[in-house]
Amino acid sequence: MIDEQSLITINADDLVSQVEKLRNSGHRLIQICCAKIADTIEVNYSFDNNYSFTNLRIILPLSDLRINSVSAIYLQALLYENEMHDLFGVEVKNMAIDYKGTFYRTSFKTPFNPPTDKA
Repeated sequence: MIDEQSLITINADDLVSQVEKLRNSGHRLIQICCAKIADTIEVNYSFDNNYSFTNLRIILPLSDLRINSVSAIYLQALLYENEMHDLFGVEVKNMAIDYKGTFYRTSFKTPFNPPTDKA
């Protein structure tokens, strides 16, 4: 059996409304994944409803790493959101529980998206 899967690229401003629609239609949050790709941070939100998978993709430019929290909709998202903040430097607004950069202990700030030194 081949499971149905869709990938939808959205704007960061549409995240909360899109996640609310998925929650209201019975989807559960599976995972949130963050990756640095060239000069962007790609954030993928994966949802399941009866083996039908929906993935929301947001591509953030390094110059504007801000996104709204979905932890008011799915509380468990706060773990992923704190991870995105600590490891990639993504500013996640309105998290249910914000560890303020102390969720992970790292040798330096945002190790997967280190600040560049401009000489």
